[in-house]
Amino acid sequence: MNEVRASSTTARARIVHPYDASGRGAGDTRHLEARLEEAVRLAEAIDLEIVAAEAVALRAMNPATLLGRGKVAEIARELAADPVDLVIVDHALTPVQQRNLERAWKTKVIDRTGLILEIFGRRARTREGELQVELAALTYQRSRLVRSWTHLERQRGGLGFVGGPGESQIELDRRRIDERIVRIRRELEQVKRTRGLHRDARRRVPYPVIALVGYTNAGKSTLFNRLTGAEVEVADKLFATLDPTMRAVRLPSGRQVILSDTVGFITDLPTSLIAAFRATLEEVMEADLLLHVRDVSDPDSDAQAAQVLQVLDELGIDEAARGERLLEVWNKIDRLSGEEREICRNAAARAPRPVPVSARTGEGLPELLARVDGMIASREEILDLDLEPEEGALLAWLHAHAHVLAREDGERGIHLRVAIDPKNRARLARRLENRH
Repeated sequence: MNEVRASSTTARARIVHPYDASGRGAGDTRHLEARLEEAVRLAEAIDLEIVAAEAVALRAMNPATLLGRGKVAEIARELAADPVDLVIVDHALTPVQQRNLERAWKTKVIDRTGLILEIFGRRARTREGELQVELAALTYQRSRLVRSWTHLERQRGGLGFVGGPGESQIELDRRRIDERIVRIRRELEQVKRTRGLHRDARRRVPYPVIALVGYTNAGKSTLFNRLTGAEVEVADKLFATLDPTMRAVRLPSGRQVILSDTVGFITDLPTSLIAAFRATLEEVMEADLLLHVRDVSDPDSDAQAAQVLQVLDELGIDEAARGERLLEVWNKIDRLSGEEREICRNAAARAPRPVPVSARTGEGLPELLARVDGMIASREEILDLDLEPEEGALLAWLHAHAHVLAREDGERGIHLRVAIDPKNRARLARRLENRH
């Protein structure tokens, strides 16, 4: 068991990370250590004082308690000697397993899903984010019926799985949950319609949308801030960014694009959250390009990248759909040793040619913008157009919706060479048909 340095917080917690001792988990110690460390950081994200964390080998899953009886009894003795407010089991628990562990350990128990929902509940800042988290939490709670209703009236501050009003043992009424779920879904439909109007407005000034995706804490928000000059919260915490943020960025060619910072992905992201956040992730699903930001200084980077691709698959953006839309950005190269950096650069020279960068120092960002510029340009069609002097409206439209490569003014009018995105090509064709 690993002893963890405590921080100045209000609730003391212990983490138990069960792993399959008969499979990959037992042999891959680096992966196991990374998963345990991730569980600790998830708990720290809601300011818990982590007094101990341990990985527990499972020879077989006990349907009553998940862990074996001997391990449950051993932890019970340790908790009797050193009580905590909360035990986090870094695994999915059935309602029966959760209840039985709480009885055996005489303390509150939550599983990985409950912990992630609690983090999301504290991170949500927009009305949509709050509604989506609450919907996922109600779906999760509905099968348990052991939590308090009072936390649902709060706008922020978590979902009551950890401390606060959610501690009371008032059984949730299934009918009231169902009614609340119906109301939330109705509100979310209205929010989605509003977001749809916003997307339609962006299509009328249709700059390409570039979405940052990646494992949580990979440095997406730092990269977003560096490229846009925005002030999105940057913290060394998992899920520091939850609600999507969008800003305009000008590329080296002069093209303007919209950059979107999105929620980080994570191993075993609860299915209910993927479903609930599908509307938020529409920006990812509809983006022209995806920048997959990876923390290459993390020894578990490959496993994290695989998890991101798995979530994209679940969103309907499979390998075929990603195609030429995805560019890997290898972030945090400033943390690499000289030898590691050389290995990274050699790997980046081969297909699919990721771009090594440091969002913190700015190293590699000109190369990244150039690559993005080239990928946008490769999708465009080059046209030569002749405009008459009085066609100022069409000229303004071309400047707003295409990239003007060259212009020649003559006595009879204006000759333009433009690069235009396929989705605007049809709109231009209609304008040209109606020009006289």
